[in-house]
Amino acid sequence: MGASISASAEPALAGGPAGAARVRALADAAMTAMADTAATRQGPVPGGGPAAVAAVLAAALGEPGLLPERGVGERRALDELTRVLTAGSVDPGHPWCAAHLHGPILAVAAAADLVGSVLNPSMDSWDQAPIASELERELTATLARLCFPDAVTPDAVLTSGGTESNLVGLLLAREHGHTRIVCGANAHHSVARAAWLLGLPAPRVVPAERGRLRADALDLSGGEVVVATAGTTDAGTIDPLPEIARAARRAGAWLHVDASYGGAALFSRRLAGRLAGLAQADSVALDLHKFGWQPIAAGVLATRETITALHVRADYLNAGDDTEAGLPDLLGRSIRTSRRPDCVKIAVTLRALGRAGIAGLVERCCDLAREVAREAGRHPDLELWGEPALSTVLVRPRHGDAAGHAAAIRRRLLEDGTAVVGRATVDGAVWLKLTLLNPRATVDDYRGLLDLVGNLADETARRAMP
Repeated sequence: MGASISASAEPALAGGPAGAARVRALADAAMTAMADTAATRQGPVPGGGPAAVAAVLAAALGEPGLLPERGVGERRALDELTRVLTAGSVDPGHPWCAAHLHGPILAVAAAADLVGSVLNPSMDSWDQAPIASELERELTATLARLCFPDAVTPDAVLTSGGTESNLVGLLLAREHGHTRIVCGANAHHSVARAAWLLGLPAPRVVPAERGRLRADALDLSGGEVVVATAGTTDAGTIDPLPEIARAARRAGAWLHVDASYGGAALFSRRLAGRLAGLAQADSVALDLHKFGWQPIAAGVLATRETITALHVRADYLNAGDDTEAGLPDLLGRSIRTSRRPDCVKIAVTLRALGRAGIAGLVERCCDLAREVAREAGRHPDLELWGEPALSTVLVRPRHGDAAGHAAAIRRRLLEDGTAVVGRATVDGAVWLKLTLLNPRATVDDYRGLLDLVGNLADETARRAMP
């Protein structure tokens, strides 16, 4: 016979009438452990590099590690690993954690995500997600209209992020007969990966200049799917969408815009003009765990017309007679089957902040980037790449081996646990990247970081001298 578990050791279930109370007790304990540990942190990232972090986890787990013969109990396991995770994670809320499109999340979104996790609707059939499926329908319709305000039948599906959104966008293009991908040298790596996964030829890459696709180099003949970018990962640049849209329309090409980063500018009436031409696309990728401050994942793929190409029949989920009887068919809303209710956190956020509230957060980050760029441009030891298009600022050492020194500085900051600064290669040159997604930060938070980078540049240059 297997080992018995005493009633007192029975793991609590989150469902049922008492489920919320059970989760609340454990969540309170976890939040206490997180708060206690966060108060002792010294910077945005644990110092010492990968080996030091691995050693901390090994010491915390001891022997026999994650799968002991008998468990240590819910509260102890939660307390131990919450403290280890909090101490050993990057802190996206720290202003000097600015390497990636990985920002702090809204507290309301985190709380809503917990609600979705506790209720655990599975978004692959209506009988597993009655109200969540209706909420998702309302949410996707709202986001589709944001992207395509003049379209008759705009549509959208939720995805795991920009990579999946680009994959689905290119899948829809393929199903409409567009099988030759054309993108700029600035396009996201997921475009080439999507071509491989879909069995399409490798994309034809056209030149990019100053981080933007050159529309005059498209040379379209028909049957292509053109991928433009509104907010590149490296520099945050926005391709000339109106010119690209005109070229695609003339050639009868499908236009997919990867606006995973920059698409949230649509919420802002002041910044939306930077995305002029986006509404002429056939499909658009958005990613609200970037600008949107959502827990990962919160991707969106919006289309000008109703999405039908993802339809599939599975009798246990969407039998034909059930659909005819009025049960909504959810399988055609994703390339995935089981899906988390990501609609909950996004919908709560939109309802809580409204369009103006989200716009205000986007505008603060973009305004902050311009201020930080001005400071960097005045710095005697730093070179500024250019005016930010969104919230990304690129700098590098002004003297010596700029590429080598930039890479060394980034690693030094990471090893010391001082800052998480990104790396970008634009037009063949290596730059340090600050991706500013913290709407509570100010330019004062970054003056010290710019000075530190400048000092390290001098120190690195001196060491490199014979």
